[in-house]
Amino acid sequence: MGLRESFEKLFNNHSETSEQHWDKQLQTHYFKTTKDKAFQTIESYFRNKPGCDIIATSKEHGEISLFFKGKRKTFIIITIIMVKPFQTAVDFSVTTESVIPFDLGYSHKLIPKLYNQLKKEMPYIENIR
Repeated sequence: MGLRESFEKLFNNHSETSEQHWDKQLQTHYFKTTKDKAFQTIESYFRNKPGCDIIATSKEHGEISLFFKGKRKTFIIITIIMVKPFQTAVDFSVTTESVIPFDLGYSHKLIPKLYNQLKKEMPYIENIR
Protein backbone atom coordinates (compact mmCIF):
# COMPACT_ATOMS: atom_id res chain seq x y z
CA MET A 1 0.00 0.00 0.00
CA GLY A 2 1.48 3.28 -1.12
CA LEU A 3 1.13 6.77 0.24
CA ARG A 4 -1.69 7.58 -2.17
CA GLU A 5 -3.69 4.51 -1.12
CA SER A 6 -3.15 5.25 2.60
CA PHE A 7 -4.34 8.82 2.12
CA GLU A 8 -7.33 7.67 0.07
CA LYS A 9 -8.24 5.04 2.69
CA LEU A 10 -8.23 7.48 5.61
CA PHE A 11 -9.50 10.68 4.01
CA ASN A 12 -12.50 9.39 2.14
CA ASN A 13 -16.02 8.51 3.18
CA HIS A 14 -16.58 5.90 0.45
CA SER A 15 -15.09 2.47 -0.31
CA GLU A 16 -16.08 -0.19 -2.77
CA THR A 17 -14.90 -3.57 -3.92
CA SER A 18 -13.69 -4.38 -7.40
CA GLU A 19 -12.09 -7.16 -9.38
CA GLN A 20 -8.60 -5.58 -9.40
CA HIS A 21 -8.62 -3.58 -6.13
CA TRP A 22 -5.18 -2.68 -4.68
CA ASP A 23 -6.28 -4.04 -1.27
CA LYS A 24 -6.78 -7.82 -1.45
CA GLN A 25 -9.52 -7.63 1.21
CA LEU A 26 -11.54 -5.34 -1.05
CA GLN A 27 -11.34 -7.52 -4.14
CA THR A 28 -14.59 -9.09 -5.33
CA HIS A 29 -15.47 -12.25 -3.39
CA TYR A 30 -17.01 -15.31 -5.04
CA PHE A 31 -19.36 -17.84 -3.50
CA LYS A 32 -20.35 -21.32 -4.62
CA THR A 33 -24.06 -20.74 -5.04
CA THR A 34 -26.59 -19.44 -7.52
CA LYS A 35 -27.54 -15.79 -7.81
CA ASP A 36 -31.04 -16.42 -6.45
CA LYS A 37 -29.81 -18.35 -3.40
CA ALA A 38 -27.11 -15.75 -2.70
CA PHE A 39 -29.64 -12.93 -3.02
CA GLN A 40 -32.05 -14.68 -0.67
CA THR A 41 -29.30 -15.51 1.86
CA ILE A 42 -27.86 -11.98 1.86
CA GLU A 43 -31.25 -10.31 2.05
CA SER A 44 -32.30 -12.58 4.92
CA TYR A 45 -29.00 -11.97 6.74
CA PHE A 46 -29.34 -8.20 6.62
CA ARG A 47 -33.08 -8.25 7.46
CA ASN A 48 -32.21 -10.08 10.68
CA LYS A 49 -29.09 -8.05 11.50
CA PRO A 50 -29.66 -5.45 14.22
CA GLY A 51 -29.15 -1.89 13.02
CA CYS A 52 -29.90 -2.71 9.37
CA ASP A 53 -32.74 -1.15 7.44
CA ILE A 54 -33.18 -2.48 3.90
CA ILE A 55 -34.34 0.34 1.64
CA ALA A 56 -34.69 -1.38 -1.72
CA THR A 57 -34.10 -4.72 -3.39
CA SER A 58 -33.96 -5.56 -7.07
CA LYS A 59 -33.73 -9.26 -7.74
CA GLU A 60 -33.56 -8.65 -11.51
CA HIS A 61 -30.50 -6.38 -11.13
CA GLY A 62 -29.08 -8.31 -8.17
CA GLU A 63 -28.89 -5.27 -5.88
CA ILE A 64 -29.76 -4.63 -2.26
CA SER A 65 -29.59 -1.12 -0.77
CA LEU A 66 -29.59 -0.59 2.98
CA PHE A 67 -28.71 1.68 5.85
CA PHE A 68 -26.48 0.17 8.53
CA LYS A 69 -26.16 1.79 11.92
CA GLY A 70 -22.95 0.52 13.51
CA LYS A 71 -20.37 2.86 15.00
CA ARG A 72 -21.36 5.20 12.20
CA LYS A 73 -24.34 5.40 9.90
CA THR A 74 -23.52 3.95 6.50
CA PHE A 75 -25.33 3.46 3.21
CA ILE A 76 -24.48 0.12 1.57
CA ILE A 77 -25.23 -1.19 -1.90
CA ILE A 78 -24.64 -4.92 -2.40
CA THR A 79 -24.38 -6.23 -5.94
CA ILE A 80 -24.83 -9.94 -6.63
CA ILE A 81 -23.90 -11.36 -10.05
CA MET A 82 -23.71 -14.98 -11.19
CA VAL A 83 -20.66 -15.28 -13.44
CA LYS A 84 -20.82 -19.07 -13.99
CA PRO A 85 -23.11 -21.81 -12.72
CA PHE A 86 -22.55 -22.00 -8.96
CA GLN A 87 -20.08 -19.10 -9.03
CA THR A 88 -21.60 -15.86 -7.79
CA ALA A 89 -19.76 -12.57 -7.26
CA VAL A 90 -20.67 -10.25 -4.39
CA ASP A 91 -19.52 -6.61 -4.37
CA PHE A 92 -20.04 -3.84 -1.82
CA SER A 93 -20.23 -0.07 -2.12
CA VAL A 94 -20.14 1.61 1.31
CA THR A 95 -20.61 5.32 1.99
CA THR A 96 -20.33 6.72 5.50
CA GLU A 97 -22.69 9.54 6.42
CA SER A 98 -21.10 12.16 8.64
CA VAL A 99 -20.63 15.89 9.07
CA ILE A 100 -16.97 15.70 8.06
CA PRO A 101 -16.11 14.52 4.50
CA PHE A 102 -13.97 11.56 5.62
CA ASP A 103 -14.36 8.57 7.93
CA LEU A 104 -10.73 7.68 8.86
CA GLY A 105 -10.99 4.30 7.12
CA TYR A 106 -14.27 3.13 8.66
CA SER A 107 -15.92 2.26 5.32
CA HIS A 108 -12.71 0.54 4.20
CA LYS A 109 -12.63 -1.63 7.36
CA LEU A 110 -16.35 -2.45 7.30
CA ILE A 111 -16.27 -4.34 3.97
CA PRO A 112 -13.94 -7.18 5.13
CA LYS A 113 -16.13 -7.59 8.23
CA LEU A 114 -19.22 -7.95 6.05
CA TYR A 115 -17.45 -10.44 3.77
CA ASN A 116 -16.41 -12.51 6.81
CA GLN A 117 -20.04 -12.65 7.93
CA LEU A 118 -21.18 -13.77 4.48
CA LYS A 119 -18.49 -16.48 4.45
CA LYS A 120 -20.31 -18.01 7.42
CA GLU A 121 -23.60 -17.98 5.50
CA MET A 122 -22.46 -19.27 2.07
CA PRO A 123 -19.61 -21.46 0.74
CA TYR A 124 -16.71 -19.19 -0.24
CA ILE A 125 -14.51 -19.88 -3.28
CA GLU A 126 -10.96 -18.93 -2.27
CA ASN A 127 -8.74 -19.25 -5.32
CA ILE A 128 -10.77 -17.86 -8.20
CA ARG A 129 -7.99 -15.99 -9.98
